[in-house]
Amino acid sequence: MHNISYVIIMQRILRLFCLPIWCMLVLVGCNESQTKKLKIVCSTDVHGNFFPYDFCSDSSSTGSLARVSSYLNGEREVYGDNLLFIDAGDILQGQPTSYYYNTQAIEEPHLAAEVLNYLKCDAATLGNHDIEPGGATYQRYIGDCHFPVVCGNIYFEDSETPFLPPYTIKECDGVKVAILGLITPAVPNWLPRNLWRGLEFIDMELAARRWMDYLHRYEQPDVVVGLFHSGYEGGIVTDSYAENAARSVAEQVPGFDVVFYGHDHTERNTQVVNVVGDTVLLLNPANNANSVATVEITYSKQGNDKVQLALSPAIVNVDDLEPDARFLEKFSSQMEKVKAYVSRRVGTFTQAMDARKAYLGPSEYVDFIHRMQLDITSAQISFAAPLSYDALIPAGDIHVRDLFKIYRYENQLYLMRLSGREIRDYLEMSYSLWINGMSSSEDPLLLFSDVRTSKPTLKNAYYNFDSAAGIIYDVDVTKPSGQRVIIKSLADGKPFELDKIYYVAVNSYRGNGGGELLTKGAGIPKEELEGRIEYATDADLRFYLYHYIEGRGMVTPQSLGQWRFVPEGWVKQAALRDSQRLFGRF
Repeated sequence: MHNISYVIIMQRILRLFCLPIWCMLVLVGCNESQTKKLKIVCSTDVHGNFFPYDFCSDSSSTGSLARVSSYLNGEREVYGDNLLFIDAGDILQGQPTSYYYNTQAIEEPHLAAEVLNYLKCDAATLGNHDIEPGGATYQRYIGDCHFPVVCGNIYFEDSETPFLPPYTIKECDGVKVAILGLITPAVPNWLPRNLWRGLEFIDMELAARRWMDYLHRYEQPDVVVGLFHSGYEGGIVTDSYAENAARSVAEQVPGFDVVFYGHDHTERNTQVVNVVGDTVLLLNPANNANSVATVEITYSKQGNDKVQLALSPAIVNVDDLEPDARFLEKFSSQMEKVKAYVSRRVGTFTQAMDARKAYLGPSEYVDFIHRMQLDITSAQISFAAPLSYDALIPAGDIHVRDLFKIYRYENQLYLMRLSGREIRDYLEMSYSLWINGMSSSEDPLLLFSDVRTSKPTLKNAYYNFDSAAGIIYDVDVTKPSGQRVIIKSLADGKPFELDKIYYVAVNSYRGNGGGELLTKGAGIPKEELEGRIEYATDADLRFYLYHYIEGRGMVTPQSLGQWRFVPEGWVKQAALRDSQRLFGRF
């Protein structure tokens, strides 16, 4: 009895002594951090590449959101609801898929929105090519999206009211993620006012500071993600904005953990240190949905303490993945509609057009555009550049798909007033971007980034290599930049006068300042360009191209032969070598 009582007493003493320790252990266990993972996947500059099929060439293709769908399916098996998918813009232009739903199937939900809805997109922003189809199209797209389209630097004109929600908040298993959208403010530099009327685009850094302050004051997010349609750096820089500002915003505006961006079609996985010493990731998966940018966020949270984060970035190529069969089945009817559309016969070409000739002198390809522009506007002079790097349009029947090779972009057409001196200076800048100064016949004709490499590339963008029609002129490749263009006369033999005003046909990209040939080249202040426009088409140039060919039925593309590179002996030898370098043949 005595022994039993002793045991009971000792049990009670131990229980009383151990209870506080046990409680402490329980509390410690409650405060222990639980390690969890969140993943963010970003596409950008998809440009209508929804399916593993190129509607322009009628062949299978790489990339596509169908392959991204397969990738997302696999990642969701790992991360479940802790996976976020976002898109950084430029989805409404490029392949005929987008164009068909922009211009033909306008009563149907927009395919771009339906595809992103299917992929369970959590947020998207707009790109400049999403503004390009016009307000009716991008507002329809926004309305069809079952997720927020965010952008913090588009405002209603002359107001403090943003056009779209600047950001969205996503909750992932205890982690609060803010996604802030921004677009390049250079949109008015490329697009006619009627496409964005009533809106204004402000500097990205200014907008980022405004909304970062708001986020931290009212939302207190654990993670801040930038979703930018703006390249890494460079591009157009003015006193009021920079075209490509992803790097500068990440460096100058504290608060971002990771910035996903697009626009410059250049893959990048890098990091910068911002002004307060924090590291910011910058990720760009390039274009056409060949890759996605990802960041895995490992995090832990102790009670009410701030989330502790570790970020692991990657660019993941999806080209080797099988397209998602369920995705293809879901959108099979839309795919067939677009196939039927691009298969419509428009007319017949009696001979081929080869865009590769356009870099080496007058060509039937660019001169075909000149003829059309002069015909539509009754202009005296036309400016145009090759808009497809190496397109070949064979002789024979022309179908709608071929129009996308001839004219890649949804530009409108302007008739503008320019002086003879401005025309000459415009061309001087164009050829300074285009050709190398030759000192012997052994030098290259074209301006390469590095001619010593086995596969040299052009130093500047080929779509800014404008030539002219309606005037007779030489380009002397032995002269220094600014002294190469010698205009002899108008095409009808009348004198060309530097001080006379001429009516000139240009596309809207150029007419709004794109490529800076009118501003830096011709010396016209940006704010004066709109006042130089005499006439603008209502529809895009591909629409007019369709009717131009259809109305003639049979077309024979021919070079106008109104300009030439000189000295011709040097140029002929150099052109052969340069063509071999670029394309492997002349």
